[in-house]
Amino acid sequence: MSLFDLTGKVAVITGSSRGIGKAIAEAMADAGAKVTISSRKPGPCQEVANAINEKHGDGTAIAVPANISSKEDLQAMVDATNKAFGKIDICVCNAASNPYYGPMSGIEDDAFAKILQNNIISNNWLIQMCAPQMRERKDGAVIIVSSIGGLRGSPVIGAYNISKAADFQLARNLATEFGVDNIRVNCIAPGLIKTDFAKALWDNPDTLKRSLAGTPLKRIGEPEEIAGAAVYLASKAGAYMTGQMLVVDGGATST
Repeated sequence: MSLFDLTGKVAVITGSSRGIGKAIAEAMADAGAKVTISSRKPGPCQEVANAINEKHGDGTAIAVPANISSKEDLQAMVDATNKAFGKIDICVCNAASNPYYGPMSGIEDDAFAKILQNNIISNNWLIQMCAPQMRERKDGAVIIVSSIGGLRGSPVIGAYNISKAADFQLARNLATEFGVDNIRVNCIAPGLIKTDFAKALWDNPDTLKRSLAGTPLKRIGEPEEIAGAAVYLASKAGAYMTGQMLVVDGGATST
């Protein structure tokens, strides 16, 4: 059996209708897992689920739209996953918000509150919804998709970076709480990845050049290059790793 085999496992992945979340869902299905596809819009979720089912067989994926700012939506997603697959082994908190681009001095309270709610509090909501059954089985993996932004300051995405730094601590704290029950909690900290979410940082050639100036690999990352890290953290290969942040950034934070 491969160290990266996820056969028999069930994963819920927020923000999985596109970008990094979609790539993670596809990679986990490739590794043998059943997956729940979730984002705000039903159509894109169903498209991803249909494609996975076409590749791996009906019943591999379900689509459950959910707004991460709604506790009721998240609970409904967890309930639907339990009903369809009987359990949840892997919880991937990937969805996030960044409604503001500019200095901290200009951010409105509502925008700041939305960033903190969706990027930190909602993650904790979903994890706490999934954790009881994991604790009962003495097995589970939680993955929070954070960002290298949580390791550095920024003149334009400061509030987002603050939330991502908090995600690192959320992982450390929950790893401490859940470790006795063999539940691992880790973060992935991607660098600049070619997604719609990060488009403001790579769509403009000048902005992209500045973003990659200190990146040894001298290129932008692809969503699939984050998905492999998620499979590692969810699988037997990552069974002794918890409370950590796995940086996948082309070397950007090494210089």
